[in-house]
Amino acid sequence: MKNKKFFFKKTEDGKILQQKKNIFDDEKDGGEYEKSGGIKGNFYMETLMSAVIGALSGKASREMIVFIIAMIPILELRGGLLAASVLNIDIVRVLWICIVGNLIPVPFILLLITPIFNWLKQTKTFRPMVEKMENRALSKREQVEKYEFWGLVLFVGIPLPGTGAWTGSLLAALLGMKFKKAFPAVVLGILLASFIMSVVSY
Repeated sequence: MKNKKFFFKKTEDGKILQQKKNIFDDEKDGGEYEKSGGIKGNFYMETLMSAVIGALSGKASREMIVFIIAMIPILELRGGLLAASVLNIDIVRVLWICIVGNLIPVPFILLLITPIFNWLKQTKTFRPMVEKMENRALSKREQVEKYEFWGLVLFVGIPLPGTGAWTGSLLAALLGMKFKKAFPAVVLGILLASFIMSVVSY
C-alpha cells in the first residue's frame, strides 16, 4: 500500500482545500509536493490535522484554526506549528497562539483527570477505555519517575510520537506529582517543543 501525504492550496475565495498526493510521484512532477508545503510526520496526525483544517476553512481565521489544532490531543503544539507553516502564517504571529492553545488544557488535566477517571472506572461502559488510557500513559513512566521535574520537561518538550503536554500532564497526574511541580515542568516542556518545532517547521 502506497503512503499518502497531504498538501493544501487556496481557492480564489480564500478557502483552503486539502489534496492527497502520492509521495512516489514527487520525482515525476519535479518535487511540486514539497514546494506546495507538504506536511511531514505521522500519518494519523496528518489525517486529523487535514480534517480539522478542511472542516474549519472558510468558517474561522487561519489563526483560530491553528489555535484549535494546538489544543487537540495528538496534534498539540506540534500540529499547530505544522498547520501554521502550511497556512503560510508568520512564525512570530503564530508561535504564542500555539503555546497558549497547547497550555490551556494542562491545568484541567493535572487537577481533574484523576477524579474523573476514578468516577468513570465505576461504570462498566467506560472502565476498559479508561484503564487502557492509564496503562498507555504509565508505560512511559520510567523517564518521569527517574528524573521527576526535568524528566517531565523533556517528555513534553521532545516532539516524539506519544509525548506532549496532554500525555505528560496525564502521566504526572497518575503518578501523583504535585501541581506546583508538574505545571511549571509542562510549561517549560511546551516552550522547548515550540523552539524545536519552529526550527523544523520553518
